[in-house]
Amino acid sequence: MSKKQAQLDQSLNRIAEAIDRESSVQVSVQLRGALEFGIASGELPAGARLPSVRVMAARLGISPVTVSTVYATLQEAGHLEGRVGSGTFVSAGAAVTCATQLRKLDELVAELIRVGKQCGFSADDLATRVSTAQSRKRRALRMMMLGNFHDATEAYAAALRPRLAEGDEIVPGVLSELRGAPPQDIDLVVAPRTLLCAARELFPGVAVYGLTLIPDEATRVSLASLPTEARVVGYSYFPEFVTIMKAGIRRFAPHVSDVSMAVRGEPGAEALIAEADVLVYATGTDYLRDNLRPGQTGFEYRHTPDNQSVRTELLPAIEDHRLRLTSKKED
Repeated sequence: MSKKQAQLDQSLNRIAEAIDRESSVQVSVQLRGALEFGIASGELPAGARLPSVRVMAARLGISPVTVSTVYATLQEAGHLEGRVGSGTFVSAGAAVTCATQLRKLDELVAELIRVGKQCGFSADDLATRVSTAQSRKRRALRMMMLGNFHDATEAYAAALRPRLAEGDEIVPGVLSELRGAPPQDIDLVVAPRTLLCAARELFPGVAVYGLTLIPDEATRVSLASLPTEARVVGYSYFPEFVTIMKAGIRRFAPHVSDVSMAVRGEPGAEALIAEADVLVYATGTDYLRDNLRPGQTGFEYRHTPDNQSVRTELLPAIEDHRLRLTSKKED
């Protein structure tokens, strides 16, 4: 088994353990959200092969119809891809674009060498001309970092700014506030993978690229530091996030056995929170801190951009888009 498949298998085990059949959140919603957020966070790596519908259903103890429907929904959204005769795979996303552009670059280099030979230039001559050539003026890009909540979205944008080219600008935007009146001067949109469909609907005709998010260091340290005997309650803002959040708590706090989940608006959620020793709340629900009782602690389950994904997928995709915009303008 490859490292990628081993990672996927471990993540699916955590998801299987986290699915709660007693929850008010439908199992189909739990599974769809767990897979979607798992892909968005890199827990389910791009290119990994998912179990067949039958095998996944047996593994989770749910109906094959439910699994089939979830797979179809995620495939339609671009998170999964079906390969005839091979199975269902996590979509490679921006990495495919990068690979395509590298192949195109190789073809252009081969053509440069061919034309150079016709002009009597050696490979060394061409290398010298390339190294001393004036670079095409870089086109600055104005980008939108799209998210659900102000603080988190600004934090994602702040993490990306130092990685962007000089002159580029990235501004945060909250989905709920932009509906009906999105800005018109945006070259491209960056969004968590769970918001890709919403981003494309909001910005038709504008390039949209996915951002992989992972629990940040403070969250991982806080979970690892939980007392073994603590009664922990995780609070999710979105029903779709509850299962992958529980799986994340289990991953970074495997020593804690008493973990329950509450969903915003779910009957009994307040009573469950009141009984907790530690409350782990999702981004957007920090107001819960004001109601913690004496002796009760809480911290946010916060995410940050995954550096490896930014370096290998997002930044090459941005440069590819810059090149296409520049070429289009010159044409």
